Amino acid sequence: MQEKLLSNQQKLNDIQYNYKKIEENIAKAAELSGRKREDIIFLSATKTVEPQYINYAISLGLKYIGENKVQELLSKYEQYDLANTSLQFIGHLQSNKVRQIVDKVDMIQSVDSLKLAQEISKQSKKYNKTTDILLEVNIGKEESKSGVFPEKLQELCCQVSELENVKIKGLMTIPPICNTKAEISSYFSSMYNLFVDIRGKNVHNVSMECLSMGMSSDYEEAIKCGANMVRIGSSLFGARVYK
Repeated sequence: MQEKLLSNQQKLNDIQYNYKKIEENIAKAAELSGRKREDIIFLSATKTVEPQYINYAISLGLKYIGENKVQELLSKYEQYDLANTSLQFIGHLQSNKVRQIVDKVDMIQSVDSLKLAQEISKQSKKYNKTTDILLEVNIGKEESKSGVFPEKLQELCCQVSELENVKIKGLMTIPPICNTKAEISSYFSSMYNLFVDIRGKNVHNVSMECLSMGMSSDYEEAIKCGANMVRIGSSLFGARVYK
């Protein structure tokens, strides 16, 4: 029992240290991009993380959390401390599971098809709410990944903008694995250009407020290239343990 308590305390200490370090890194990257720390949203990806550790991070100041899987979100939902925290869905979402989470999340970041957006709108209407969404872009055109290809983004954006119970708030991406900072930065810069291009078109029901890109290994580069939301998991909570 004593050993377990010590192990738990060490985990909390690690989270506290990591949180402070991430905050410092975000602030530095924001400054290098000509912005302030408060211009960047730090969302923690909480896949496989136990609620007690999520809530501890929230007590440190974390205001955004994101889950990747519907079943995991549902199993942890009642245990989250969401009084001052936004819960978002950041993983691949099947249309038939939208009804299970649409009343529980503030944003769905992974919308990559008209069919999925239509289902979100349909289910949102039942709760008399408008759900904020991000359109997911497959910036590397990888067949193994979800997301709309860049050349199809404008068409999807216009189609989804016609739906009544969703609001496009921006874009998100997961770029290919890269070996150099220059390579990853080129993908992030391409995403930023798409973001700016659509924002300039002033499409009805589209407010390009959020560019969600960058994770534990590359969030600083993403910020330097224009991201204003980063999704950080293992750098905060440690390497994931899959059961």
